[in-house]
Amino acid sequence: MTKCFLVCLCLMGFAVPASAQMTADVKFQPGNFGTMVNGTVTGDEYFDYKLGAKAGQEMFADLKVSDTNGNGVIYFNILPPGSDGVAIYNGSINGNTARIDLPEDGDYTIRVYLMGNDRDTGKTVGYSLDLSIQ
Repeated sequence: MTKCFLVCLCLMGFAVPASAQMTADVKFQPGNFGTMVNGTVTGDEYFDYKLGAKAGQEMFADLKVSDTNGNGVIYFNILPPGSDGVAIYNGSINGNTARIDLPEDGDYTIRVYLMGNDRDTGKTVGYSLDLSIQ
C-alpha cells in the first residue's frame, strides 16, 4: 500500500460528524403556539433550532431572507428526534415553507443553511423563520 493511502485511511477513522456552530432552543410564550426567530448564516455555517413536539402535531415553518450581501440562497431542513442529519423535510427540494405532520414525540431540529455561491464564497444571509406547532 502506498503511504498516502495509509494516511488517508487513518484520517478517515478520526472523522467526527459535523455539529452545529449555533444552536438555540425555541420556546413559545404562554398561550401562543408559534414564534418568529431571526438570525444570520455565513458561508458553510448552519443554525439549529430545537423544538419539542408530540407525534401527530403539525409543524409549520416559513423562512424568508431579510438581508444579504450575496444572492440570498438560504434553506432549512427539519430533522426528527435522534436524527444523524437525515431530514424529514428538505427545503432545498421542497421550498422554504413547510407544513408537516410530525411522526413521533421528541425534540425536532430546524436547520438553517446556505447553498451554492453564497455558501461557497462565504456570503452572509439574514433571515426570519416563522415557526408554529399545533
